[in-house]
Amino acid sequence: MRKKDGKPYRIAVIIPAFNEEGSIGTLVDELNEHVPDLDVILINDGSTDETARLARLRNLCVIDLPCNLGVGDAVQAGFKYAYEKGYDLVIRIDADGQHPPSEIPKLIAAITRHNVDLVVGSRYVENPTYSNTPMRALGIKLLSLFLSVICRTRVTDPTSGFWIINRNLLYYFAHDYPSEYPEPEAIALMRRHGYTYREIPVAFRPRTSGTSKIYGWGAVYYMLKVGLALAVNRLRPLNKRFEKSQVRVSHGYR
Repeated sequence: MRKKDGKPYRIAVIIPAFNEEGSIGTLVDELNEHVPDLDVILINDGSTDETARLARLRNLCVIDLPCNLGVGDAVQAGFKYAYEKGYDLVIRIDADGQHPPSEIPKLIAAITRHNVDLVVGSRYVENPTYSNTPMRALGIKLLSLFLSVICRTRVTDPTSGFWIINRNLLYYFAHDYPSEYPEPEAIALMRRHGYTYREIPVAFRPRTSGTSKIYGWGAVYYMLKVGLALAVNRLRPLNKRFEKSQVRVSHGYR
C-alpha cells in the first residue's frame, strides 16, 4: 500500500502486554502469517512471566517498561516509540488473543479509504447482540450512548482496543494519552481536538488468557466511573498545540 507520493506506508503493530505468556506466542505466529510485512512492537508492561522472552525468541522488538504502569501508559509508550521511528500508521491490538490478526487488513483499508484519523474495530456495528453478560451489555450501552452524544458521532464499542491511527493522531497521542480509562477517554479527547473517527465491523474472539476486569455489577460501576471521567474531561481546556489543524500545519501532513 502506497501514499499519494508513491512511497509505501510504514506501518507498525503495537501490543501492550502484562503477563501474557499463554497467548503471545500464538498471536505473533498469526501476525507473521497474516501481516508478515508489518513491524511488530511488544510493550512489556512489567511482566513477571515469560512474555518478553517468548516475544524475543520470535524476533520481536520488545520495549521493557520499568514496572507495571497499566495499559494506558503502555500504549502511550508504544505510540511514542512509533512516532519517533517515523511510522505513518500504527495498529494497536491486545495481547490476550481477542483481536484476530486476520482482521488487520480491514483496518488498514478503512483508514486509507475513508481518510480518517482513527478507525476502531467494533464488535457491535453489525452484531449488536454480541455475547456479553447482561450487566456488561447494559454498561456498554450506557457508555456508548453518552460517548456518542459528546463526540457527535456514533460509538458502538467504547472499550475496543483494536485500533489503527494515522501519523497526525499519533503525534497527539504520543504526547497526551489517558491512562485511567484509555479507550473511551482517548476517543472523547481526540474528537474535541478535531480528529476524525470511524468504526468498522470486525470479528473478535474469546480471550485465550487472562480475565476481563469488567463483569457483573462491576461492569455498570466501571461504566459510571468512565462516564464521570468523560464529563470531567469536558471541563478541561483544550491544548491548542494538539488541535488537528495545528498538527497538520506544524508537521506538514496531508
